Amino acid sequence: MHSGVVATTESRPAPETQPVADASKPFWKSNTMIGESVLFIRPEDGGPATGTLLFAPLKILSVASSDGKTVYRPGTDYQHTAGSRSLVLPQGSTIPAKTMAELTPPKGSQPFGLVRRDGRGDILFGATHEYADMQVVVTYQHAGDEWTVPPPRFAERELPATIRSLRAGRPLKVVLFGDSISTGCNASKWAGVAPFQPPYQELLLANLTRAYRSTITFRNYSEGGQTAAWGLQHIGPVAAENPDLVILAWGMNDSTGETGGRPVEDFIADLKAQMAAVRQARPEAEFILVASMLPNRDWRLANPERLLQYRDAMRKLTGPGVALADMTAVWEAILARKPYLDLTGNGVNHPNDFGHRLYADVLSALLIEYE
Repeated sequence: MHSGVVATTESRPAPETQPVADASKPFWKSNTMIGESVLFIRPEDGGPATGTLLFAPLKILSVASSDGKTVYRPGTDYQHTAGSRSLVLPQGSTIPAKTMAELTPPKGSQPFGLVRRDGRGDILFGATHEYADMQVVVTYQHAGDEWTVPPPRFAERELPATIRSLRAGRPLKVVLFGDSISTGCNASKWAGVAPFQPPYQELLLANLTRAYRSTITFRNYSEGGQTAAWGLQHIGPVAAENPDLVILAWGMNDSTGETGGRPVEDFIADLKAQMAAVRQARPEAEFILVASMLPNRDWRLANPERLLQYRDAMRKLTGPGVALADMTAVWEAILARKPYLDLTGNGVNHPNDFGHRLYADVLSALLIEYE
């Protein structure tokens, strides 16, 4: 089974599926952070709940529920001290807050192997929009000088044929092939709840259709729960599309497991073989390799270090015809400043709406030359 999406510049998302936050410009290109997600944690001792922002706000424009239906009141529902990246919930706040105990169900009480690394219980699993219901989204102005990660470079050297086609307004066929992140898991549109933000691939398509006149055909053959090894076994339909550009987004499931995940050399061999199979059908095909977001380090089966190794090895594959979308670096940098639960869609290894926009930001920056 696969999820197939074909869209053109004349086919736009219906109004009810438009993202509540503008995803047309990468977050590092703006001094306004739109819809950054926060999950407030209340200490076990009953102290005030706090949440952390990526940047220090100069002015908070809004704090709202993730579905956009509730706008919270400054001073009454949240407090912010100038120069701080923290928000504090005063007594009587209507913003949801959880203790870590509430997010830690008894060990083995859930249908998946979600035991915490410290063995104290499970990590609460969110199948659809459970984490979004606990999170709020914050829009604020900031100085714009705190993000130090080098931004993705416009990939004209790596993807010359793709960029030429886009600039000339010629048709472009794009195929996405990856795991459950790339099926759209935990985006609000995927979950069927407000604000109905599309997953990253649809945001990317929307950005491309705004930037170029090309008619873009997009197919998604991603499959949840799979690895790059499975992808190699099922690369046939991807190659049969005769694509111009293939986005390969594997690694999360490859890295997961008690023994540290699949060896780097096996993972890279599968990627190389997938690309070779596509090139056999279409020698001119170009590729974007997606270095995955990081999983929840507190999950016993998570091996974020293996994903860093995958990313470093994928970087060596880049060159003419192959670009890297380094989501790993973005997640690593954000997790140095914010808790994992702020970004998660399911508690362990999926992004929420904000995370899907981060994916779209990085991929778009490879294909669009922003000013």
